[in-house]
Amino acid sequence: MALDDILKQVPIDDIAAKLGVSPDVAKSAVEQGGAVLLGGLAKNASTAEGSSAIENALKRHEGTTGAAKVDDIDQADGGKIVSHILGADEKKVTQKLTESKETAGIDFGKLLPILAPIVMGLIANANKGTSTKSGTAEAQSGGGGIGDVIGGLLGGGSSSGGGGIGDLLGGLLGGGKSSGGGGIGDLLGGLLGGGKK
Repeated sequence: MALDDILKQVPIDDIAAKLGVSPDVAKSAVEQGGAVLLGGLAKNASTAEGSSAIENALKRHEGTTGAAKVDDIDQADGGKIVSHILGADEKKVTQKLTESKETAGIDFGKLLPILAPIVMGLIANANKGTSTKSGTAEAQSGGGGIGDVIGGLLGGGSSSGGGGIGDLLGGLLGGGKSSGGGGIGDLLGGLLGGGKK
């Protein structure tokens, strides 16, 4: 499961129409937004407390599938999910994403709440398939649990063949620094790499 799974479940054309951009720009924005949400979840899942909170939230999203239209998505719930994932950095992250040249014209403050329930549904369904019991004990010991499911969605790190969101996230968080562009990579790198206060 990777980036393609998220793209298949998101109404790209409807998002493009709602946000007034081309489908290509909308697709690129969905890729970036999905990577940021998964990266934030992975960061939160790295602690026992965060992992437990994510697992509780996922129970409410089991069985959730993609949507044919933006209006089918509970964006109020999506807004709450984004707030939990990004915490105090939500405004900074959405602002930096919105200022990105590749996705000019996209307001990530509107896009992330559309994506969040779909991403949570994908993780919930993937998690349900991997374990019938709670993974918090395993997550605390570092083996298995929700962190592994999210890691699987991210593409399993930077191995050559990982592809998908792992590569995109790596590009957003790491690769972009050498170009001198800084900005989004530095901010998200700080958000996802540095500890939460």
